[in-house]
Amino acid sequence: MPAHLLDEVLMSPASWDAGEKRESMLAALKEELACLRFSVLLTAKWERSGVGDAERRKELRAELASLRRGYSEKIDEIAMAFSVQDAMEAQAEVERTITLPLSTPPSPMLNEYDQLRF
Repeated sequence: MPAHLLDEVLMSPASWDAGEKRESMLAALKEELACLRFSVLLTAKWERSGVGDAERRKELRAELASLRRGYSEKIDEIAMAFSVQDAMEAQAEVERTITLPLSTPPSPMLNEYDQLRF
């Protein structure tokens, strides 16, 4: 097939739409991965801070384990839906860009509904 015809086929609305859907799906999964990464970092910081009683720290450790598992599963999901290379690039991008400040974490307080807020 001549190159100019191949270019026309590749630029057809259907292939363009498929590429756009793929990119938007990958971007959504990266956003979810970034949210999980932020939650892992913040929860780890709270757990290490020693704020609260032993029971609260135990809950934080359990939550941290769950978040780390979810983070790994999200990377696996990206690898299965797209490619291992895309998953590795997404993980590297998220780990490079999602950070916490070095200051001490906010201390959790109870609000009027007896729920934790930060």
